[in-house]
Amino acid sequence: MKRQQLVLLISGIVLVALLYFFGQTNTPKKDSPAGSVPAQASQNTDIQFSDILAKAKQRLTSDQNQRMAGLENAVIRGDVNEQKLHLYHQLARFWKDSVKIFEPYAYYTSEASKLENSEKSLTFAAQLFIDNLLIEGDPAMQKWLATNAKDLLDRATKINPDNDSTKIGIGACYMLGNISDNPMQGILAVREVVQKNPNNLYGQMILGLGGKKSGQFDKAIEHFSVILQKQPNNLEAIFQIAECYELKSDKVNAVKWYETGKRLISNEEIKKQIDKRINELK
Repeated sequence: MKRQQLVLLISGIVLVALLYFFGQTNTPKKDSPAGSVPAQASQNTDIQFSDILAKAKQRLTSDQNQRMAGLENAVIRGDVNEQKLHLYHQLARFWKDSVKIFEPYAYYTSEASKLENSEKSLTFAAQLFIDNLLIEGDPAMQKWLATNAKDLLDRATKINPDNDSTKIGIGACYMLGNISDNPMQGILAVREVVQKNPNNLYGQMILGLGGKKSGQFDKAIEHFSVILQKQPNNLEAIFQIAECYELKSDKVNAVKWYETGKRLISNEEIKKQIDKRINELK
């Protein structure tokens, strides 16, 4: 298993309980309790939800297709927001519980949150996209996730402009979502929150991930270290810091942190993959 696949595997379990299948492909295959639809688009091509939905529908049984069609037609006919809100919730539950595919579930949850237009509903829906953004490897899908998340967080900001978590979420979209040629605008917003409150571990995590993505491994290590000082058993931070040390060719510290993480994991298959990575580094 490649280093990135290993870290993505563990990150997925920690962040949103996503399970990555083991393999030797260049991009790890992702599945989840809410499933996932692989995108087929280049980095410069915007993904449309209609394309995602079309692929997702290919997995439906005939009965599920009929039920889905009925819900979609009802949304089109719905002439008041309360009707549409109820139908969007039904569609979200359908894709989450009956079909277990993530993207339509997140999309319809977001559509419902826009109708509700409460800070709580908007930030909840946005976090669905961001959680997946943090572990998504395909640039086109990263952009789709970040674009949807930022739209929701921008709406939430109009309701409460002082929510630090919302500011950090928007920063994550800029830094990790390929939605801007100037990710610094996202970094500055998150850095402002963290400078005001260094114990904001969500902000430290996003700055760490942003630093790793931009190749600033020492800065990323600083942020992950802050998290580990407060939460020594934080698996996400442990494996991220291990990867940063590996990327900067510090094999001794990389092995140290992989060993630390392995002791906290009970899954024997994952432990075998970590051992394999450690042996490759020694």
